Amino acid sequence: MDPIHAMRAFVRVVEAGNFTRAADSLDLPKGTVTKQIQALEERVQAKLLNRTTRRVTVTPDGAAYYERAARLLNDFDDLESSMTNAQASPKGRLRVDVGSSTAKLIIIPALQTFCDQYPDIQVDLGVTDRPVDLIGENVDCVIRAGDLQDQSLVARRIGTMPFVTVASPAYIARYGMPKHPSELEKRHHVVGFFASNSRRNYPHEFNKGDERIELSVTYRVSVNESNAHLASVLAGFGISQCVSFQAAPHIEKGELVEVMPDWTRDPLPVHVVYPPNRHLSPKVRAFVDWAAELFAKHPNLQRT
Repeated sequence: MDPIHAMRAFVRVVEAGNFTRAADSLDLPKGTVTKQIQALEERVQAKLLNRTTRRVTVTPDGAAYYERAARLLNDFDDLESSMTNAQASPKGRLRVDVGSSTAKLIIIPALQTFCDQYPDIQVDLGVTDRPVDLIGENVDCVIRAGDLQDQSLVARRIGTMPFVTVASPAYIARYGMPKHPSELEKRHHVVGFFASNSRRNYPHEFNKGDERIELSVTYRVSVNESNAHLASVLAGFGISQCVSFQAAPHIEKGELVEVMPDWTRDPLPVHVVYPPNRHLSPKVRAFVDWAAELFAKHPNLQRT
C-alpha cells in the first residue's frame, strides 16, 4: 500500500461523504478506493470510518486522523510544487463552477486566452446558478455574485455586478412607463427570480438618495436561471432587474428599454471562492489571477 495514496483517498472520502464521489474525483474505481481505506485501517490499527448501505461517517479516531492527514497532504503538495517547475507551467485538471450568464457572456468568450497561456491545464467548467458544495463535489473554485453565505470558505473579491431595471418595448407600449417603484404593485407585472435551493423569490430593491424601497411584487413568471430570466423579460412578461453586463447589449439594440433610471439597486460583490483546507495549487492560482484581471477590465464589472 502506498501510504500517500491511501491517505489521499481517505481524505477525499471524508470530504465527499461517500466512496463513489471520492473515487470519481480521484479517477479511480470505487473498489480500489475501498481497498486503500481497508489497508490504511489495518496499517494504523484503528477503525476510521463507519460504513452503512446509505452513508459513511467518521469515527473519533478517523476525525483526528483526517485533521493531521489533510495538513500533511497540503505540506506534501507544497513541497512537490517548490521542487518542480509547476509554478512556471501549471498543469492538471481544474474544476471551476460559474453562474450561467457569467459563463456565457464573460468567461467562455475569453477562455481561449487562458487555455493559450496555460496549455497543460484541462478545464472542467460547471455552469449553474445553484449553490455548489465545493468540498463534496470536489470543485477547485467558483465565481459567485452576492454576499458570502459560508464564512468558512476563502474568497477573493474581483469585482461588482451593477443592476439595471428593464422591460421590453412591447411591454412598455402595452402597460406604459412607470415613474415610481410603487407603481409596480398596482398596474404592472414583474419577472421574478427565485433561489434554486429554497425557491424563495428575491425582492426588487430600489434606492434613490436616502430613500430605499423593497418590493415583493406579484409575478406572472418567475425563474431560477439568469439566461431564462433575461429571456422572460425580452419576451415581454414584465419589468425586472438584470445585471448590467447581461442587459447592456439588448439596450443598445433597442430590444430592452431602461425603466426608472434614477432609481438604482446596490450592486453585488463578485468573488472567486475556494475551500480553506484545499491547497491553492498553481493551476488554481493561475485561474484566480486570470479571472481577477478579466473582471477588472470589463466595463460593466467595475471593482470598488
